[in-house]
Amino acid sequence: MTTLLLPFTTGFLLSGALIIAIGAQNLFVLRQGLRREHVGAIVLFCGTADALLIAAGVAGVGAFLAALPQLTTLLALGGAGFLGWYGVQALRRMAAPEAMAVMAAGETTLARALMATAGFTLLNPHVYLDTVLLMGAAGSAQPEAVRPVFVAGAALASFSWFAGLGYGARLLRPLFARPAAWRVLDAGVGIVMLTLAASLVLRALTLPG
Repeated sequence: MTTLLLPFTTGFLLSGALIIAIGAQNLFVLRQGLRREHVGAIVLFCGTADALLIAAGVAGVGAFLAALPQLTTLLALGGAGFLGWYGVQALRRMAAPEAMAVMAAGETTLARALMATAGFTLLNPHVYLDTVLLMGAAGSAQPEAVRPVFVAGAALASFSWFAGLGYGARLLRPLFARPAAWRVLDAGVGIVMLTLAASLVLRALTLPG
């Protein structure tokens, strides 16, 4: 049991340390949690995607992607376009009083919410850096017999974080009952998204090949 606990804990702590950061995906989950829109489906998608990407990295996909800088460039440019578009939308929402009410649920369909979630998850090169490359390298360093345990620990951290973020957001609902709070949130989201988009463009321009 002790031999399994160590790789499980290592995977859990490393994944948790990487995922708990202000990023595009986390801000989107937070906003959907505040609106109580499709939270379960979004949490399930994010957690499952992380688990699959980490498992792929441990299986050796990370080393394969590291050898294809052209693919990384395409991901960076695609992610920059998506994040830039969403950042502009957030800034437009900031100036639209009718979009501020925290109780205004049902604005986003399940299909649109999942498409946006997929964009934040799969079009962001930082996701691949964290899950496929970094987690993949750490998992590959584990003895082969316990690598699935490492992946399980990492996946649990991901599911726990997204569930806590999505469902815990309701604790902030009294604050976001005021339109001014939504203005601040959307302004922050817009700035973060546009900053990330610019950083991805710079990254793509400096990548070799």
